[in-house]
Amino acid sequence: MRPLYPPPPERSAELRRRFAEEARSERPDLSLLCLLVGAEADGTLDEAGMDAAQIELDRLAGQLPFRPGGPRSWAVSLRELLGERFGFRGSPGDYQRLESSLLHSVLLRRRGLPILLSVVWMEVARRAGAHVYGVALPGHFVVGFGAEEEQVLADPFDGGRVLSGPDAELLVAGATGAPLQPSMLTPADPLDVVLRILNNVRAWAVARPERSDVALWAVELGLLLPSHPARLRYERAQLLVQRGDFLTGATELDAYADVVEAVDESAAHRVRQQAHAARAMLN
Repeated sequence: MRPLYPPPPERSAELRRRFAEEARSERPDLSLLCLLVGAEADGTLDEAGMDAAQIELDRLAGQLPFRPGGPRSWAVSLRELLGERFGFRGSPGDYQRLESSLLHSVLLRRRGLPILLSVVWMEVARRAGAHVYGVALPGHFVVGFGAEEEQVLADPFDGGRVLSGPDAELLVAGATGAPLQPSMLTPADPLDVVLRILNNVRAWAVARPERSDVALWAVELGLLLPSHPARLRYERAQLLVQRGDFLTGATELDAYADVVEAVDESAAHRVRQQAHAARAMLN
């Protein structure tokens, strides 16, 4: 499998401009944001490829033979279409592939991480008129259909298997050892979904130090979201130092220390020591 490399700087700048603009729009388009992430990861994904992915989602939605009634009917119809007919599902090996976090690749391979397969389910179901949303269970992302009082969950990673109450409890217990809480079943905000996808990309890159370029663009896209963890600034500074940009990294470490000093002076001191060490590498 060929390695994926980001696009040229000019293309990347345009992708990031569009990503930031879409993320700040009144109703962010989840599929477009995911494709922009994919284009940042894969320099071969051009506008025609992004359009083709959207057309494929439209085509899959058009394959639903009828408009189902209640939430369970929607869940079963999507399982039969995507999981059984077209073979979308995941496997443990998918966690080792960057492509498993990229929507355009998941649509081609019909394999991916739970959250990307859930994006396929959500986007196909939404186009067909379903009340559908992501549910960020601890350690495992699934799809929800219907309002709270009639909610039905499906697991796209398992081919769209419709989950019973005990099934969901087992998923949560397996990931956390804790019981399922009602708050875990609330719909996930699209921007939270994108941030979680970027977190997965960063986790993939952290395990591969030679791909710090991937970790860096994933952090930088996360920083473009309207709401993001402040610690991303610290991660970006560390990555810049790791990649040899000692001066910029040190400057950003100092800026991060200024932010955290008000709440944790000892942490700020440690970060400033890291900035000093980074500047020392210039000598």
